[in-house]
Parts: sequence; C-alpha cells; structure tokens
Amino acid sequence: MKKILTYFIVLLSLYSFGQIQYPETQKINVTDIYFDTKVEDPYRWMEDDTSPDIKNWITSQNKVTSSYLEQIPQRKVLKKRLEDLWNYEKIGTPFKEGDYTYFYKNNGLQNQYVLYRKKNNIEEVFIDPNKFSNDGTVSLAGISFSEDGSLLAYSISKGGSDWRQVIVIETENKNIIGDTLYDVKFSGISWNGNHGFYYSSYERPKNSILSDKTDTHKLFYHKLNTPQKRDKVIFGEKEKFRYVNGYVTKDQNYLIISASKSTSGNNLFIRDLNKNNNKITQITFNFESNSYVTHNIGSKLYITTNWNAPNKKLIIVDANNPHVENWVDCIPETENVLNISKGGGYFFANYFSDANSKILQYNYDGELIREVKFAGKGNVSGFRGKENQKEIYYNFSNYITPRSSFKYNVNTGKSTLYWSPKIDFDSKNYVSEQHFYSSKDGTRIPINIMYKKGLKLDGKNPTILYGYGGFNISLKPSFSVINAVWLEQGGIYAVANLRGGGEYGKDWHDAGTKLKKQNVFDDFIAAAEFLIEKQYTSSQHLAISGRSNGGLLVGACMTQKPELFKVALPAVGVLDMLRYHTFTAGAGWAYDYGTAEQSKEMFQYLYNYSPVHNVRENIEYPATLILTGDHDDRVVPAHSFKFAAHLQDKHIGENPTLIRIETNAGHGSGTPTSKKIEEAVDIMGFILHNILK
Repeated sequence: MKKILTYFIVLLSLYSFGQIQYPETQKINVTDIYFDTKVEDPYRWMEDDTSPDIKNWITSQNKVTSSYLEQIPQRKVLKKRLEDLWNYEKIGTPFKEGDYTYFYKNNGLQNQYVLYRKKNNIEEVFIDPNKFSNDGTVSLAGISFSEDGSLLAYSISKGGSDWRQVIVIETENKNIIGDTLYDVKFSGISWNGNHGFYYSSYERPKNSILSDKTDTHKLFYHKLNTPQKRDKVIFGEKEKFRYVNGYVTKDQNYLIISASKSTSGNNLFIRDLNKNNNKITQITFNFESNSYVTHNIGSKLYITTNWNAPNKKLIIVDANNPHVENWVDCIPETENVLNISKGGGYFFANYFSDANSKILQYNYDGELIREVKFAGKGNVSGFRGKENQKEIYYNFSNYITPRSSFKYNVNTGKSTLYWSPKIDFDSKNYVSEQHFYSSKDGTRIPINIMYKKGLKLDGKNPTILYGYGGFNISLKPSFSVINAVWLEQGGIYAVANLRGGGEYGKDWHDAGTKLKKQNVFDDFIAAAEFLIEKQYTSSQHLAISGRSNGGLLVGACMTQKPELFKVALPAVGVLDMLRYHTFTAGAGWAYDYGTAEQSKEMFQYLYNYSPVHNVRENIEYPATLILTGDHDDRVVPAHSFKFAAHLQDKHIGENPTLIRIETNAGHGSGTPTSKKIEEAVDIMGFILHNILK
C-alpha cells in the first residue's frame, strides 16, 4: 500500500476515539395510514425548518460531528494537498456576444469563477461573483445576453438556493436597467429583442420558502423598465404544469414553450411573434416523450426528440403545420444516444457510446460532413457558437485527464489546443479502465475504475464506489481535483453507469423507474461485488457515495446490504420515499419514483426500500456520514435529518453514524471553493479513518 497510507495508519494509533454521545432526538408520535397499513413517523417534527427545535438539533449534531472529524489525523495532510492541487488557473471556453469575447476564469482558489471579456486583445473583469458576499456563498447562477449582445440578464443565488434574483445591465457600461426581479425558480432567461425577456417561476410560498410545495410553474414576460408585478403570464394559467420553459429562436421569430408535469416527458408549443393574434399552437400532445426545438431557418424547424426514437433523433417540420405526422427525419436515431449542439452553420451530434463521446458533424440537410477526432476516450462538450463563426470551441476530459479546451475549424475539421491546465498531476501515472459486469438479472453494466499504476490489487485498497442511476442523467467521464487527491493517496475510485440514467437512452432510464427502481440498487450492489470479486477491494475497504438521487441509492443499498460496505456517504439524498413529493418541487419526480398514494402496489414498493423506513433495530450499519445543507430547497434536509435520527437510535456497534449539515448551503449549486475543500477533507478523512483503523 502507498507510503502515505502507512503513515496514516501509524498516526491513527496515536489517537483514541471514545464512544460517541449522540444528541438526544425527541420522538413525537405521528401515524399515517396507507391502504390499511399504519406507518409511524416519529420524526415528522423535523420537517419544520422554521422551528427553534430543529435549529438547536442542527447545532448539536454539527458539534458532535465536528468534534469527531477534527480528531482525524489525515485532515491536515489532505487539506494541504487539496489546496495545493486545486490552486491552478482554470479558463473556460470563450464565446462571442456582440463585439466582445467572454470567458470564465478562476485564478486557483477563488470561491467563484469570474466572468471576463476581451475586445481588441484588451481583457477586463466583467462580473466578479466573489464580490457578491464575503464568504463566497452568493453565486452567479446564470447569464443570458440579448441577441445583439448589448444587454445582459444575470441571475444570482444566495446560499445555493434554487430561488434566484435577476439583474439586467447594459454590457457596454454595466449600468443596471430597471428593478431586480425576485423569486425566480427553475428558469431560463430568453430575450425578445432588446425590449424584455421571458422567464419562469412559481408563486412565492406563504410559509417556508425552503420546504413548501411548489408545483405550478408559469411562463412570464418582463418588459424592461417596468415593475415585476406588472409582468404578464404568457403560459400556465389555464392548465397546471410543474415545469414550464420558454425560449425565443435566434432569429427572434418564434417563441417555443416546453411544458412538463414531471421531470420526464413534455408537450411542445409554438407562437409566431410576427403575428398579432398571440395564438399558441401545440405541437406534441403526450407526456411520454421529450421534444425541443434545436434550430430554425425561417419556418423550417429542427426538433430533437425521443418520440418513437428512445435514443433520440433530429427531425424537420414546417412551423405552419408542425404536428408529428409531418415530421421528417434529418439525423435518424442510431444505437447510441444523441445530443445535438450547433455552431458555425453546422450541427454536431454528440453520441454517448458506452459512456464515452463520439462527435459527428452534419450540415443542415442532415448530410454527414465528418467525424471529429480527439485523443483518447472521455467526455467532449461544447461545439456551440454563432452562425457566422468559423472557429468554435470544445472541451475534452476524462477521469484522469484534466479538462483542456480546443479550437475547431468547422470548414477544415482541424482542432488546435486552445488551453490546457498547468496542474501538478501527471495523468500518465494513473490507470482508467472500463469493464462490464452482470447485474442481478443479467443486465450488462459499465463501470470505470481508476487507480495509480503499480497498485497491487490484493483486496485491501481503500475504494470509493460512486453512482447515481436516475432521471435520465448520464454519468460522463470528468476530472476532479478531489478524486485526483484520493488516487494519489493510493485509493481506487470507481463509477458505475446504472440503469435509471441516460447512458443508453429512454429504455435504460425507464428500466430504473417506479416499480423497477430496485434494478438500480441491484446494479450498484453488483458493482460492489464485482470490485470485491476482482480483488480491487474488499467489504472492509469499500465506501459508497452518491448525491441527491444518488443519496437515495446509497441509503437504499446500505439498509439492504449493510455488511457489504464499510463506509456510506449519502449526500443531499431523497430518503423518505413516502413523503418526498410533499416538499418543494418533489411532486415532479413521480415519473422516476411513483408516489405512495397512487396505488397499494406502489406504496408497498416504496415502503420496502425507503431508507428512512428500513433502518432496522440491532443492525450494525456501515460507518455513515450523511451530508446535507440547511438551505437545500430542492431535496429538503428533513430527509437527511430523519435518516440520521433513525440510524442513531437503532444502529449497534462501533461504526459512527454522523450527519454533517452545512449552514447557509443548498443542494450543491454555487458552492464556494473553500466549502468544497472543507467537505472533501471531511469525507476523505472519514473514509480513511474508518477503513484503516
């Protein structure tokens, strides 16, 4: 094993961790009845985020957790290495708006990326989010330029909240125009000329902005220099939708509206902005597929869709008669999942093939121009730009290769390196392997495994297994400083591409939803068993990690197979499966999960795997560090609070069951660098301490 791990083992012998005294968590009897089944919920009171009792509980739990973590001797070494490795200049891919070229840059350890711009080779800071707050917890959450680049609407998030404020400025002099918009949630910003823009939001909750249900989304139009209270509702008043988004085509001729009742499936609408009748035409009429207008040339619409094409295709239709019976394939469906971007007068089809990118360039008639070549396997993103740009940009990275940016000539197909990081990490010293293993039902699942060359595969290597498995989200290869430090320490990092994700299209996603959700957990458990069988690690050296839906994954697997893992790290997890849909926008997740009220079968299925309801008495669970934020308004922290309370009450044995509650933090978006490093130190220290002791 690596020398530094031996050093940690020696250090551990010098420290004594006494029996943890967990704060007492009160139980208040609450009983729900689902289809004649009584379900006790003694920690229902923890759902009230405004209660002084919950604030006191948070303080007490954080005190115990901090006391435990601060004793771990690895912390200083890990923090120093994380800060050193993180401290390199990072530059985003540039993009043109008006007369300027814009790009994001972080000089190393800045809490937030800074937006710069350049004209005539003169570079200047345009927006510096690090000046929004002293501690970096207010972030730049989104930007949208008017088509001529003269105006910018940008949104800010406080403490990682999904509720945003929107500010409009003139780009030339940065003067603010009009009033700040408040209470904007789950919204893009799309300009209509220079007069105003479309955005989406919910009504502000009456009681708690952090946990109250928000399930009626509407599309608004804001006219510049008018108060927000006069903004018109464009869509969403007559019928209830949970997610509504409106965007104007680049030629400013059409407003496209997407309306959904859950996180999967939408109906598509169009309005001709050159006509005065304000008529909105519906294009699609079912919520079983997803369709989006990708581009238009006059009345010719290009739509990316998975309607009758689970792996997606690009079709063409006339805006005057846009219904599905008139759709004509432009780029047909293939065996790989399609994602489309556009730049320089071409489409770029980004195919996801066995969790790696393959890029094909097409003209607007759907004719293949060329395959874009790049070095190695990994994830490619970008290929976006204005119609007249002949040089556009893309990024390449994988699990052991830091992100680099390339300039691409759309006419010649030539790529040239634009920027590469100067980082103290040599990828040539590490291995990234892709394997396939069989899940419980025989399904073939890909897994990527990273470690340092020369590492002895003797079943004793500290290993982190990461997964997600939901909401059609694909886990794509990407470089992480945190994971790089873990690999340096002699650890193994593995990522399993589970069902429920989007790696193999809609069928792969659906195979991990509702009454098939157990497939996801079986896939993850099988990944752990594969790592153990192949001697990468053992149960005594294996940690499992996941965030959000991945937090549910960890919670379900550790309660189903507690003996299989040594450490469990459920972060911002959906853990109470009987009540998740009663908070914030949770009702929209029913496509993936189903709800306890919809049928007796669905209730029983959820009840059987819900982590909060499946913590059993007198079981030794893995050493557990639950992570959440006290201002998480997407997956409310009550999920994590309840899970921690049940574990601390019922768990036996020496393994700790702790909860780390980040204050003034949300679901993860906009987290400042300083807090990312602090969390990473706590996580890695917790894993190493409990694996190596």
